[in-house]
Amino acid sequence: MTTNSILLLNLLSTWYMVGLIWMVQIVHYNLFDRVGSDVFAHYEAEHNRLITPIVGIPMLIEIATATMLILQTPSFMPKSAVWIGLGLVLLIWFSTLLLQIPAHQRLLEGFDAITYKRLVFSNWIRTVGWSARGLILGYYVYLGLQRIK
Repeated sequence: MTTNSILLLNLLSTWYMVGLIWMVQIVHYNLFDRVGSDVFAHYEAEHNRLITPIVGIPMLIEIATATMLILQTPSFMPKSAVWIGLGLVLLIWFSTLLLQIPAHQRLLEGFDAITYKRLVFSNWIRTVGWSARGLILGYYVYLGLQRIK
């Protein structure tokens, strides 16, 4: 795979996740407390079933290409930016595994206000992390395109 195709896949998967995470943070999670406790466990189970492929595939592409960029760094990107990008991906993954997934697992038992608030608050880690990744990648791709002129 060429360096440019790796970078493009990384950029696309990251910006896909930037858009998705902002929608989840601002719209989707903020509606959880309006579902109703009698159907919430079913709603949460359906959320988990339906969201997994939507986030799982791009996240796998993103972490794979972020890792590949360490080995094949574009000439217009400093190695430090690539390492910071990979660090942000790892932060997002650790947040997902250690904070968001356990919260969703607890919510499968039914709505719990404390767990719900913890989920919404802790999800800002991913929202900020993906936004920062998107801005960093966008900036360096912009610089790379300027060199082509």
